[in-house]
Amino acid sequence: MRVNRRARDFATDSERDRLQTLVEQERAARRRAETLAETRLQDVYAKQQQIELLNTIASTANQSDSIAHVLRAALAAIGRYLDWPVGHAYLARPNQHSGHSQLDPTGIWHLASAEPFTAFRDSTENTSFGPGEGLPGRVLDHGEPAWIEDLAADDNFPRAPQATASGLRSGFAFPVMVGHEVACVLEFFATEPTTTDPDLLWLMWQIGVQLGRVIERNRHEERLLHNASHDQLTGLPNRRLFHDRLAHAIARATREPFNLFAVLFVDIDRFKVVNDSLGHPAGDELLVRVGQRLLSALRQNDTVSRPKGDEANRPDDTLARLGGDEFTILLEGLNEPVDALRVAERLQAVLHEPFSIAGQDVYVTVSIGIATRPYGHSCPARETVAPDDPARPATPDDLMREADMAMYRAKSLGKARCEFCDPGMQTQALQSLALETDLRHAVERGDFRVHFQPIMSLGEDRITGFEALVRWERNGELVPPDHFIPIAEDTGQVHLIDMLVFYTACRQLVQWNQDFPGAPLTISTNLSARQLTRPELVDEVQTILEGTGIPAAQVRLEITETATLGNLDELIETLHRLKALGVSLAMDDFGTGYSSLSYLHRLPLDILKIDRSFVAGLDRDEYSQRLVQTVIHMARNLGLEAVAEGVESHTHAATLRALGCSLAQGYYYSPPVDATQATALLGGKLPARPAH
Repeated sequence: MRVNRRARDFATDSERDRLQTLVEQERAARRRAETLAETRLQDVYAKQQQIELLNTIASTANQSDSIAHVLRAALAAIGRYLDWPVGHAYLARPNQHSGHSQLDPTGIWHLASAEPFTAFRDSTENTSFGPGEGLPGRVLDHGEPAWIEDLAADDNFPRAPQATASGLRSGFAFPVMVGHEVACVLEFFATEPTTTDPDLLWLMWQIGVQLGRVIERNRHEERLLHNASHDQLTGLPNRRLFHDRLAHAIARATREPFNLFAVLFVDIDRFKVVNDSLGHPAGDELLVRVGQRLLSALRQNDTVSRPKGDEANRPDDTLARLGGDEFTILLEGLNEPVDALRVAERLQAVLHEPFSIAGQDVYVTVSIGIATRPYGHSCPARETVAPDDPARPATPDDLMREADMAMYRAKSLGKARCEFCDPGMQTQALQSLALETDLRHAVERGDFRVHFQPIMSLGEDRITGFEALVRWERNGELVPPDHFIPIAEDTGQVHLIDMLVFYTACRQLVQWNQDFPGAPLTISTNLSARQLTRPELVDEVQTILEGTGIPAAQVRLEITETATLGNLDELIETLHRLKALGVSLAMDDFGTGYSSLSYLHRLPLDILKIDRSFVAGLDRDEYSQRLVQTVIHMARNLGLEAVAEGVESHTHAATLRALGCSLAQGYYYSPPVDATQATALLGGKLPARPAH
């Protein structure tokens, strides 16, 4: 019995072990099945996310005509998919110097938040990459995705310091391909080190293919639009596009009545001879190269035909080919009609050199007709165009017809010349151009005189200094400064005039210091707004001070309020450098339209000059008195000395004295006079003053 019990017990233990093994095997199988199911579910979910990402980008690409919009949407979608905080797009363009493509940064970003990545963003937006340079350059070079697992350890990642400062640790980039060409590159960055993920790079490659189709479609549409609006031979805008841009210029002039623009009609003289002698292919080549030269003349970095102010808002000059040998040009933002004549003469000058066509040197001249239009002004010929309503607004056809008529007059008068539609405007422009030419010669010869107007102490009734003023005698007559100084500014001659006046004034002050050793005099000279943008200005002022030996404390440099219309921070830096030389600084013509208390206290000024237009009303109305008194009090509160300009009468002087103004100048004391007469004034020979 005992043996049988043991046998039964043994059988029971074995059965229990087998059952336990079966249970464990079943559990392991269940776990494997659950793991496999979970893995498959994750794979399915990942596939769904990838499909959703591809669908999102494809949908955006199909619905948008803007490459920038598609790239921005793609960056955002990929950034969310990866949960990576930084993405950026580069656009490829040809490098004219190297002959290869390069990648230029864009303002197209995906940023989870802006602040942590400022240093990296600034560095990126200031860096272009050639083939093989940095992460984007590797993609450009090979046309394949690239991954950097540790940015700080990579020898070919020039933005590593900025990436580290912004907390970025790893990144990858992939190309957007159009055929075999890399059209742009998208890059992404993570805040943790990552390992290369081939599957992810393959997904990005597919996205790049999708985006490439968008760019290819966009390029095709741009080509169609370009072909519809541009001349097939020269690539210049055609009549249709020129007509449209001219209509926009007229509309702008309607909103801005003082906006002056011009249409130039350019026709090649004796072009038929080239076609007849060398053949039409040679004639076509000549047209292409003439267009290129004309275009180069319009792209010079000057202000002759460009509006002043914000560079980004300047309209571009438009050169178009109408057909045959006829070109038209739209110039916007002119200051005066003579600007159009300057451009026309520059166009003629750029054609002086011969063209080598079909083995022959071909010399080209052009006849140019000019029609200008401040809105509401019309050419006299307009009456023949619209006798029923000569005052109606101009149309593009009107202006092109007027310029065409002027061009034919230029041909009838001998060719190779420029003519305005309005003969009166032609005369005025020629006179202005002659003045500009004479001014250039005068600057070269130093044909300027310096006159001096005394600055008086109102309390002591004595001369404390002089303002040096430039005078130009042309053909026996004095040209008013407001006639030639603006031209000197436009032609870049004003700094030579300013420095000539400053040097002459300092030399004269040295002589006065010797002749009148009592109370030291001051000398004031003007600096134009353009002068203050020249980096050499401070060194030139210092050189003249040292060369003449004049104490800097006796020198006052005057600027106008128009100088503050440019880069204020740059102006302030220049003024501080001048102030460091020991000179005093004055704001001239204060209150004439550009004053702002928001910046006045930032300028390192010593003197505020009250404009003559305020002083003129002191003997007529109480309002002018209150206005001048306000300026005087403001100057005092800012620690500035007030100087009144334009004092013409005893009443002006007495009122200013009563209002607390300490210094004044004007014809009541003396007009600007030459150095000999100014010396006589210092000797006590003041002219008789009117009682009123």
